[in-house]
Amino acid sequence: MNLSIVAYGNRILKQKCIQINENSQEIQDLITNMWETMENSNGCGLSSSQINKPLQLFIVDSQIIFENFDTQDQLLYFEKNDKGIRETFINAKIIDSSEETWEDYEGCLSIPGLSQKVKRPWRITIEYLNQNFIRQIKTFTGLTARIIQHEYDHTQGVLYIDHLKPLTKKMIESKLNKIVHGNIKTGYPMKFL
Repeated sequence: MNLSIVAYGNRILKQKCIQINENSQEIQDLITNMWETMENSNGCGLSSSQINKPLQLFIVDSQIIFENFDTQDQLLYFEKNDKGIRETFINAKIIDSSEETWEDYEGCLSIPGLSQKVKRPWRITIEYLNQNFIRQIKTFTGLTARIIQHEYDHTQGVLYIDHLKPLTKKMIESKLNKIVHGNIKTGYPMKFL
């Protein structure tokens, strides 16, 4: 089922999400619907808070980006033998990150039509449950780590624009207000205030 994505301005996007205590058919259906929603929106990540469910759950598909990049971009954004991931993250916790950082543009399905440069660690180690509720501890780098950090932030009530300098945020304020008031068109269903 293709779900509506919550637009910037909705309070749920600023809430810290709650843990998922058990696997259930409802959770599995939600994950399936999230993948369909993300793919139909041409996204590479989606948090459950973006579909109005404040749960510690997000999905990441950096594999599709890797496959669509040319060789030069693959080498720039992915380390050797890394071809991206398609993964579900439940109750995730970033347990380590590199001192090495890099800056690149980020966008968000909840903030359509905008992208800004955000500085993030190049490498992270994250503990989480996968879709089968099997505990994982994995290290990710490059673009995959960036997408994971972006989606993880959603579970903490943080948006990528919260990482911007005050002046930069001021410069995009009118565009953010257009989103809040629903004065923007997207190619996917959105839920405005």
